[in-house]
Amino acid sequence: MRIIVQDIPWDHPTGSALRLAQEQETLERYGGDTEAGPKPSSEDAAAFLLATDGATGAAVGCGGLRRLDASTYEIKRMYVAPEWRGRRIGGLLVRALEEHARGLGALCMRLETGAEQPEAMRLYERCGYTRIDRFGPYADCELSVCYERVLDGAPSPV
Repeated sequence: MRIIVQDIPWDHPTGSALRLAQEQETLERYGGDTEAGPKPSSEDAAAFLLATDGATGAAVGCGGLRRLDASTYEIKRMYVAPEWRGRRIGGLLVRALEEHARGLGALCMRLETGAEQPEAMRLYERCGYTRIDRFGPYADCELSVCYERVLDGAPSPV
């Protein structure tokens, strides 16, 4: 299996379809829209990556970046299509997002996931992310679980 990851515009139809599927799955899991803070958009997306199957060209997953400050980026709209899960595509996407963020000057990555998404928490922990206190718009959201990873070679935060 060869997965190709490429940067695409936020409003690319394939990316939009994957984000819609991700949002629908989240709505079903939580029984409604529980997202705290502003939803990511073309105005604040620093990048949006699409993963495709190299053999068929099928879209298999996606993930975006939002800049939090000069050296910190947040992973947003991370998603792997259900039929492609269990093949380490999520980890590949996380690493691709980190590399892209490094190219933008990132020293630290952050993310938020939901308390009812243990599979996402396992993925992030496997990728070296550590749970942190809820930050920014998620600070008061009991359903939010936040993570952070200082990128290799970056100084540790004090």
